[in-house]
Amino acid sequence: MSNPVTLCLWYDGAAEEAARFYADTFPDSTVGTVYRVPSDYPDGKEGDALTVEFTVLGLSCIGLNGGDQFKPNESFSFQVQTNSQEETDRFWNAIVGNGGQESACGWCKDKWGHSWQITPRQLADGMADPDPAARKRVFEAMMTMGKIDIAAIEAARAGSGGE
Repeated sequence: MSNPVTLCLWYDGAAEEAARFYADTFPDSTVGTVYRVPSDYPDGKEGDALTVEFTVLGLSCIGLNGGDQFKPNESFSFQVQTNSQEETDRFWNAIVGNGGQESACGWCKDKWGHSWQITPRQLADGMADPDPAARKRVFEAMMTMGKIDIAAIEAARAGSGGE
């Protein structure tokens, strides 16, 4: 049986645009059925996208064009584990370069306000290092970053970051 849970994300009229961006940006991501409004209504017209089924990195989602009364915030985020600086840069730059905004410690927001954590595996490994001093160095290095710099994280973990 497939997973019965689908994540519903709220958009102010841009669910289809967002779903197509995610599908173009992330592997194992697709746009499925777009359900269109069958008649005009106070906030839109016949044919507007009401909901959009899509997947992001294999995660089943539905985008709801619900209007402007609710805004996404940092209490929910997509956490995407990456395996290389190239992959980290590609995802981060795609989100930020498409009208998004940078934040701290690997976080950024897409132009629709949804938060993303672009998290290299090396950062997670460093934060789980059995050596408390290494964990501290990794944490302190991460706290100075927007997009995560894997080489700097690895240097901090090894204790060779100019300490």
